[in-house]
Amino acid sequence: MEIDEAARLIAPAVAARGGTWADLGAGRGTFTRALATLLGESGRVIAVERDGTALRALTQVAERGGADEAAIEVVRADFTTLPRLPLLDGALLANALHFVEYALQERVLEAVARCLKPDGRLALVEYEHRDASRWVPYPVSFDRFVALAHALGLDAPVRSGERHSRYGGTLYSAYLMTRARAG
Repeated sequence: MEIDEAARLIAPAVAARGGTWADLGAGRGTFTRALATLLGESGRVIAVERDGTALRALTQVAERGGADEAAIEVVRADFTTLPRLPLLDGALLANALHFVEYALQERVLEAVARCLKPDGRLALVEYEHRDASRWVPYPVSFDRFVALAHALGLDAPVRSGERHSRYGGTLYSAYLMTRARAG
């Protein structure tokens, strides 16, 4: 997928330019770069990845960043056991949650939601109606994302985009907003 295609897919989730977002399970940086483009020069993207090969690619993406793009900070960590992060305006899990076992997906999303500012956004890019495979071991359909959000007491996700995947099936994007916390 090209950067501009990734940006179009996640653009509805990004409320405004600027702010600090995390790209969790950033891989080689396609969505990291798309997010940096959408946030602009006053933004910051924390790209969290554990794979060494992907980290090298992410570091190159961060070093090549354009003048009108958000700064990219690369963090070596497993997003399922979140590293210490600042309060975030948003978090993106693009093609990442499907690597988390079903029994742990709710816990991971709950931890991510706790890192978000009031009215922060949690954005997801996943496959719709995909059978499990070694590349997508624990598929997260939009209906599953809605059920996970409901179980956590979060607002219902908004389905915001979709595109055909060259690997088969359909990719969808969705996001939800966290509520202002009392007290």
